[in-house]
Amino acid sequence: MSPAELSVAFFLQMFVIVAACRATGWLLKRYFDQPQVIGEMIAGILLGPSLLGLVAPDIQHLLFPNETKSVLYVGAQLGVGLYMFLVGLGFRTDHFRLNARSAVAVSLSGMAAPFLVAVAMTPWLFNLNLFGPQVSAFQATLFMGAAISITAFPVLARIIQERGLSRTPLGSLSLSAGAIDDVGAWTVLAIVLASFGGGTAVALKAVLGGGLFALFMLTAGPRLLAPLSRWAEREGRITPPLLATIVALFMLCAWAMDAAGLHSVFGGFLLGVAMPRGLLSRELKNQMEPFTLALLVPMFFTFSGLNTQLTLVNSVALVGVALVILAGSIIAKGAACWAAARLTGQDNPTALAVGALMNARGLMELIIINIGLQKGIIGPALFSMLVVMALVTTLMASPLFEVVYGRRARASGALGALNEDQDELADRPASSAI
Repeated sequence: MSPAELSVAFFLQMFVIVAACRATGWLLKRYFDQPQVIGEMIAGILLGPSLLGLVAPDIQHLLFPNETKSVLYVGAQLGVGLYMFLVGLGFRTDHFRLNARSAVAVSLSGMAAPFLVAVAMTPWLFNLNLFGPQVSAFQATLFMGAAISITAFPVLARIIQERGLSRTPLGSLSLSAGAIDDVGAWTVLAIVLASFGGGTAVALKAVLGGGLFALFMLTAGPRLLAPLSRWAEREGRITPPLLATIVALFMLCAWAMDAAGLHSVFGGFLLGVAMPRGLLSRELKNQMEPFTLALLVPMFFTFSGLNTQLTLVNSVALVGVALVILAGSIIAKGAACWAAARLTGQDNPTALAVGALMNARGLMELIIINIGLQKGIIGPALFSMLVVMALVTTLMASPLFEVVYGRRARASGALGALNEDQDELADRPASSAI
């Protein structure tokens, strides 16, 4: 396609993406009390070969020609990275310090138990030829462990926001555990990728480079970024030069984590955590969140949906495999996180809530399995099964949380009413939402 043709195709598909994501999200929010993000995940799948490509393949190809996928991919990474920057802006480090012991225990347990399930399950999956032909059993086990142990950090943040947990110890505990959990999973993924020809240097770069960058951002970062806060206070707002400076810093941090072999989302998140609080963080959220949520994040879900072919799970045997993966993932993650929270002093309702929230895998799961598919680690059938697992575990997180914790806490006054709509959140001050 010529640049002019690419431009025409891009604007049409972005109209379809935004309209489909908002409509599906609204329906699920109104009738099933699900976060907007769940609707966006489902809309992405509906626009791909699983539905639109099945019933109207010519229309699907017209809307999403292969030449535009690289553009969607880059936009998707930008959207996810900016969203994690916004999450970092609202992260409460004081709550993290208060819950550090529980957060580390929950995250490590929430990784260890799914890895044991992966050790037991992968030989069976390997014999079913669900992995790439060049993948060893050890590589397959590591990848499955990372895939089923990960928590959907951005989705978790969105659920915590909509459930009114943003400024509660439970919300910070869950976010802290999710952050540690995801860094561990990405480190394992880096080791898997290193074994495909990059050598041990790739894994070492991911672990050491990512760790040093995180240490730098969390220690020296706040002091180095303090002049930005004074700049905003002096102007009384965020001026275009100030916003450009912050966006440039975001791009640099996203590049640093991508270059280290992890993912740009961690660069965005760490920059958000290190940013000064006050007028600067509030105005950044108000200016950047609506555009990021309305346009950029849906690009990621659509890109992932274009790679999802649920029609490949086309036999009773494969459906059985998908159910085993789903059950093993849910039980291992939920039970391990609940037990760790209880053993570190949390009461039973709080521990159950942690287990319910940590089981959501949505966005980060989709990122990992997309990488696995692109690198040839997993085949399209296993990719589709893991997409189903990501959807189901994310769909169940909010209702399960309400059953084990939310309803009782709201009745007692410990939690306020549910936030009515994601669009209203964008108009509230940053102190009231992540």
